[in-house]
Order: sequence, then C-alpha cells, then structure tokens
Amino acid sequence: MSDRLQELTVFVRVAETGSFSRTARELGLSQPSVSRIVSGLEARLGVSLLLRSTRRITLTEAGLDLLDRARRIMADVEDAEAAARGADGLRGILRIALPVTYGVREVIPRLPLFMQAHPDLRIELMMADRLEDLVAEGVDVAIRLGRLADSSLKARKIASAPRMAVASPDYLARRGSPETPGDLAGHDVILGPGPARQTWSFQRGTATVSVAAEGRLQAASAEGVIAAARAGLGIALASLWMCRSELARGELVPLLTGFKLDPVDAHAVFPPGRDPSRKARAFIDFLSNP
Repeated sequence: MSDRLQELTVFVRVAETGSFSRTARELGLSQPSVSRIVSGLEARLGVSLLLRSTRRITLTEAGLDLLDRARRIMADVEDAEAAARGADGLRGILRIALPVTYGVREVIPRLPLFMQAHPDLRIELMMADRLEDLVAEGVDVAIRLGRLADSSLKARKIASAPRMAVASPDYLARRGSPETPGDLAGHDVILGPGPARQTWSFQRGTATVSVAAEGRLQAASAEGVIAAARAGLGIALASLWMCRSELARGELVPLLTGFKLDPVDAHAVFPPGRDPSRKARAFIDFLSNP
C-alpha cells in the first residue's frame, strides 16, 4: 500500500470509529503508528484534521472535507481492483445500515449465500430503527422501508410487501374478529413507532375507509409490535416482512382480508456525492433477486 493511500485509509477509519486503538486493531498497526500516520498527514497538508480530547475525537472542517473525498478515492480504488479481479473479486468492508426487524428476518437468512460467493468481503450490519447519516457513519448502502422523506438521495426500489391487520388466535377467541375497519373502535390496538394517535386507511375497490387508531400499548420497534400481537395484547398492522413466520406457524391471523392497505416498499439508499460502490451494487443485485 502506498504511503498516501495508507494515510487516507488510517485517517478514514479513525474518523469513522472515533478511536485510534480500534483503528490500530483493525488495520494490524500499533496505536502509536496510527497516531504518527495521522499527525504526518496533518503536517504534510498543513491543516488540523482532528480535534483530540480525552473523551472523543471530532473532525475539523478540513477533516470533514477530506473524509468525504478520501472515501470516494478509496471506493474508486476498491472498484478498480475488484473489476481487475473479476466478478468474484469483492473484498474490503461492506457497511450496510438497515432496520432491525428487516435485517433479522429478511437479510440475515440470505447472507450465507452472498458471503460464500465473496469470501474476501467483510460485512458490517449497522442495525437500528433510526435513520443513519450515511456519510458520517461510512455506510455503503442503507435499506429503508416506506416512503423516502429525502428525495435527494440516490435510491433504488428493491422489494415491496403487503401490509395487513393481524392478531393472535387467543385474542380473537376472547374478543372476536372485526368484520369492517369501523369495528376496530371496539378492539385493543397495538401502535407502532410514530404519534400516539394514528390513522389506519383501508381500501376496498375505489373506496377508502380511514379509522383513528388509539391504543393503550405502543411499541417503538417492529419486533415489539409483533411480540405484543403474538402475546394477545391486541390488533396490529404489520408488513408481511414483519410477521411471515408467525403467520406460517399460526401464531398470528390476518384480519379484514376483504380490505387492502398500502404496501410497504424497501429501497436501497446510497450516500450522496458519488456513485454506489461495486460491492454495494453487487449486494443489492443479490438482495433484489429472491
């Protein structure tokens, strides 16, 4: 590795991890070597890139600018090397940000085939039910569900799943099954992330029926919603991704099947400012083909 490429590699990982020691472990260097490399880069450029304290490392304005450009350079180098090696030559680290439930239920079960096809590729799954700063966190690709709020992002639709109202057989045995969306007013409902008062809109033909959903129980994650429904605590809205296995095992039952809800789309979202990396494109191509 050339001295300048090593400088950029070390700087990027220090900036992303906020840790000289972790960077040293990842790159097989000593911590003093990492510190010396970053200091040498700053001296050569004549600017301060990092502000160091006993508690944290933060980037200066010059550091933020270099981080963005260095990531592009490293991605271009990786793509060039991968292209020279051929289709099976992906290597390096692929950082994927995705919601917890989608990751656990839809992505991880499929990962073995992808990782077997690319044995030199390392994968970091950044699983959280929040929106990540793709650039600041060094994400290669994020998977986001539902409507995209930021239209400036480069995105590609990869899948779509139906939504439905579901409840456990135990709950339905105690409370009965709603026959129309209006019947939900007489039932316990389980709310997912969002406001405490939500609107559930059902379609039948060209007509739309909207109901105000207010419940005693609200869960901040999709896994929490499904667990609550499985425990018999009420009726929930769920995408097929959220409850496929529970439906198959009979732990949850679809309701109001004569009505439809808008489906949930999954998009691959890429960091702005550069083309998606080759390894990110390869992963999304794989994920898009069931």
